[in-house]
Amino acid sequence: MRRRRFFAWGLGVAVCAAGCGTERATGGAPGLRARFSINPEGRRWARVGHVFADTARAAGYQIGAGTKVMLTGLPALAAAEVNSAQTLLDTTTPLSRLSGDVEVVVVPGDSRFRDFEDFGAQLLARPGQTPLAGGPEGEPDHLLFGLIAKGLGADTRQVDYTGYPSSQEAATALLSGKAKAAAGLLAEWRAGIGAGRVRVLAVSSARRVPELDVPTLLESGVRVDFADWVAAFGPAAMPDGTREAAIRMCDDVTGSPAWDAACRSEGWVSIPLSGDDFELWLSSEVERTRAVLRDLGLLDKP
Repeated sequence: MRRRRFFAWGLGVAVCAAGCGTERATGGAPGLRARFSINPEGRRWARVGHVFADTARAAGYQIGAGTKVMLTGLPALAAAEVNSAQTLLDTTTPLSRLSGDVEVVVVPGDSRFRDFEDFGAQLLARPGQTPLAGGPEGEPDHLLFGLIAKGLGADTRQVDYTGYPSSQEAATALLSGKAKAAAGLLAEWRAGIGAGRVRVLAVSSARRVPELDVPTLLESGVRVDFADWVAAFGPAAMPDGTREAAIRMCDDVTGSPAWDAACRSEGWVSIPLSGDDFELWLSSEVERTRAVLRDLGLLDKP
């Protein structure tokens, strides 16, 4: 049986960004002899997979064949819940959390909401008359608005949210007046922010984004720390020795200067957490996601 170390867990994905005391193993001969195949689950994680594979290869790992390491994240976890499928805890061996994308709450440049406090007051008083936009229902943008509404004390089931297939369509809805506010990845809204077409009211991360002079949700009085995270998973029933070698590889990748440089360049937040600590955190993230989906009326099972 795996030994587990327990911690006092706070809100959100960045609480354990520094590792929560997880022991880091360095490369070493066993890790260097291991062979792994890095497999992003879908196009949205292709870039992370490319960077991860290159960094692992530079650290001496043989990449391209061998044990499959899947990269997937929060959207897949939420989709499994909505579709009553087995969770990642059931179908994989959790290895390591890697990185996350910061989300933003945005409004049109000429919106009457001067700041997040104005928007929050409107959402609290009239959640059903405050149309919101973002990605598909049940995915991270929708989850974020659910967490915000719950944090404000609003009736979450009344939240008026419309999901769109792409950020471009969500932007069109926002700028045409179909939505009062939208949520999405900072990377996908940068052009509109830079052009002044939209304003950012708050960022979802625990810390402010350096180039944006806007508060975090935590600073705005909403106890939400949130990122669209991606993590590494092995196959179910992964042998202990292979699991340890894969975790060692993840630690070597996320602890490298090359990974930090790539995160800065791509706009990702590095949030490494591995092994038993990651598995424990993932359990709490499953419960949080399940609770938000239930609050939004997308999940009925207890």
